[in-house]
Amino acid sequence: MFGFPFELDDFQKEACEVIDNGQSVVVCAPTGAGKTVIAQHAVHKALEQGCRIFYTTPLKALSNQKFYDFGEKYGYDKVGLLTGDTSINRGAQIVIMTTEVFRNMLYGTNFGAVADNLKDVKYVVLDEVHYMNDEQRGTVWEESIIYCPTNIQIIALSATVANCDELTNWINTVHSKTHLVNTDFRPVPLRFYYFDSSQPFKLLPLLTPSGQLNKKIKPEKPQWAKGKDKRKKSYVKQIILNLADNDMLPAIYFTFSRKKCDEQMEKCSGLGLNTKAEQEQIKAFIEEFIADNPHLYGNKHIEYLIQGVASHHAGLLPAWKNLVEKLFQQGLIKVVFATETLAAGINMPARSTVISATSKRTDSGHRMLTANEFLQMSGRAGRRGMDEVGYVTIVGTSFQSPDEVAELVLSGSNPLESRFSPSYSMVLNLLQRFSLEESKELILKSFGYYSSDFRLKPIFDQLDQYDNEISDRSFVCPYKLTDEDLREYDKVRFMYVQNRQTYKKILRQEKQKHRPLAQEVIEFGKRNKEELQKMQSFHCDICKHYKKHSKNLEVIGRLLGKRKKLVNEIEKQKDIYWNKFLAHRAVLQEYGYLTNDFPTERGKTTSQIRSENELFLAEIIFSHVLEELTPAQLAGVICAITTEELRVEIPYIPFSESVRKTLNQIRNIKKKLSKVQSNYDIEAPLNINPYFSSLIELWVEGAEWETVSGQVEMGEGDIVRAFKRVVDVLRQITSIDNVPEVLVFTAREAIDKIMRAPVDVD
Repeated sequence: MFGFPFELDDFQKEACEVIDNGQSVVVCAPTGAGKTVIAQHAVHKALEQGCRIFYTTPLKALSNQKFYDFGEKYGYDKVGLLTGDTSINRGAQIVIMTTEVFRNMLYGTNFGAVADNLKDVKYVVLDEVHYMNDEQRGTVWEESIIYCPTNIQIIALSATVANCDELTNWINTVHSKTHLVNTDFRPVPLRFYYFDSSQPFKLLPLLTPSGQLNKKIKPEKPQWAKGKDKRKKSYVKQIILNLADNDMLPAIYFTFSRKKCDEQMEKCSGLGLNTKAEQEQIKAFIEEFIADNPHLYGNKHIEYLIQGVASHHAGLLPAWKNLVEKLFQQGLIKVVFATETLAAGINMPARSTVISATSKRTDSGHRMLTANEFLQMSGRAGRRGMDEVGYVTIVGTSFQSPDEVAELVLSGSNPLESRFSPSYSMVLNLLQRFSLEESKELILKSFGYYSSDFRLKPIFDQLDQYDNEISDRSFVCPYKLTDEDLREYDKVRFMYVQNRQTYKKILRQEKQKHRPLAQEVIEFGKRNKEELQKMQSFHCDICKHYKKHSKNLEVIGRLLGKRKKLVNEIEKQKDIYWNKFLAHRAVLQEYGYLTNDFPTERGKTTSQIRSENELFLAEIIFSHVLEELTPAQLAGVICAITTEELRVEIPYIPFSESVRKTLNQIRNIKKKLSKVQSNYDIEAPLNINPYFSSLIELWVEGAEWETVSGQVEMGEGDIVRAFKRVVDVLRQITSIDNVPEVLVFTAREAIDKIMRAPVDVD
């Protein structure tokens, strides 16, 4: 084991020993526990052995941060970086990359042959592997683990999750011998407080020493101001003053609204959190930083930074967020008001975290935070080697009761759930390398299939309930007759009653007409008497339990019908991934991208695409509607098909006639594909949202950033992100096969014109 300048914790030693023994390892530990040390041990091993190591992270920002950290530590000649838009020293011994890039390497597309991509690689670190829970991107981690060659040791680092043993067993099954190191040890323990607005000048301990809710905490009542101003009173200044008075700064103050981040920063700017000396340091640092990032000159938030407060959310420019992070890391900013995205692993250690509410508004209404969301945010408190204790303060709101808060704080972590989802690209890539049967084996290796018992638990629970009800209704006949005997009696009884009614009706008719009974009627009456005798031969005819037994059979019949539906649903759900694979395959066959379960030339091109709907983008490229466009117009069109529906309304800004006509042609492609997808129950998105098309046209044509961003009331970070999505697709157009040369040249020119400050700053 390599020497570190500090004593390793037991879980770190155990994980390092597993790596030394040549096994893969899953490390589950709280945020801030020191999982990176284990990755560093693997890096040392790789450097010593002369082999290579890949270090993957879920976010480009995290990859950039690791690249600079490792570059400083091991020398930039030994470290490379691969993200969607950056390639530095890709043949280095240590290569940092996003998990998507690693997955793409394993497919052998865009990056060359798999054997070349993974030459001399002995270790791969999958950092933040709990991202497998991510709704949109979680499937990437599963694919990476399934397709990773078994001779490569996986070092999977995860925050605390409830089913880490299940995750480990799955990796053990689909990859290689894997050991679990699981700990709830926190080197800096957390202390929980509660802000009760009825007692605003102090922070109350949330829990008693015995772990019960502090009875001094009162539930919040809606407090509305009198008169015209009906806004809710804000206590943010008082909360920060309480933290300052108790030596609990610096703090990250989590809120779930970008607007509130900015408003709260402004409210706290006059609290005097920084000394004069610190203010001078900040001014000097900002001056130097802006010299390298002149587009930040004149930013209206600078005055707040000097006062020691800052805002951090996705609506801000990437360079500005970098500045905030650097100042916070140096202890010069005392409070950062941030959305929960900051909890995703960016290195911003704080003594305290404040959580503004334990519920948040979503598209489907208010809901409580999950245990994992809460752990992720609260876990940012407590700096190893600097703080003896980390402080977490929860702000009381009328959307939550103190009991609910205590329950959340004391609850364990949530389990990882599979987000595995076959796509057009996955189908094409697998069928390019494997037969249909081999592809099925790989699909059935997914964590989703492996953990289907857990995923289907609600259905299994319902099944158990039906089985118990059926069992409870089982009836012991005093005459030892079976259910079949009762059913037979019911049949005989039914026939007798029906025929008796018919016979009586005939008798009445014949009597009214004064006619003698025909021989057939007499025979029918005799048979009816025989049916009566047969019915009376059953004990059921005199049994006082008959009605109960009969009712039981009726209810059991209904329950068995429901049970059968559930069993069918379980079978369908168990095969849901394979059925999705087959559905995507059917669409690809219908479009001519697959023949005899092997990709055609168009199919091979589509297999190299990475987007939300690869087939939609491929159809647009092959329709030749993009080839007459200028770089600005091409950017405008691509921007429309890569932008999702916005939650907020923005004013319509006209874009060029060529973009409008092209989008109309693309709508026809969308209409046809939408119908085919609908036939196969596929929900792959088909976006045409030209919100930012006019902005990117302006930008490519050379407009200043202030002109572009001033067109809409929208966060500059949102505009940058929309533009970067365009660049990602344009880059793919320049690198995938069978794209007309004229389109490749236009895409390259568009990229060059888009990638200038502030868009090109990570």
